[in-house]
Amino acid sequence: MPMIKPVSDLRNYNEVLRDVAVGEPVFLTKNGRGRYVLVDISEYERTQAAIKLVSQLAQGEKAGRENGWLSIEEVEKSLGV
Repeated sequence: MPMIKPVSDLRNYNEVLRDVAVGEPVFLTKNGRGRYVLVDISEYERTQAAIKLVSQLAQGEKAGRENGWLSIEEVEKSLGV
């Protein structure tokens, strides 16, 4: 179950930070609406790496569509396999 707290709880930030764990972000609300999310640094880094990977895969797919795809034989030959 998600941990949802009002942003005013940050007055006692130690208590809020205690609730943050990997895979268990704390959602902060302002005026009853979602506004911020606190996540563990390792989860943040993993998310950033995933975003970068998806971006690079999209660039590769675009290049393949524009410049043509290589066959498995061409890839093995270029790698010396």
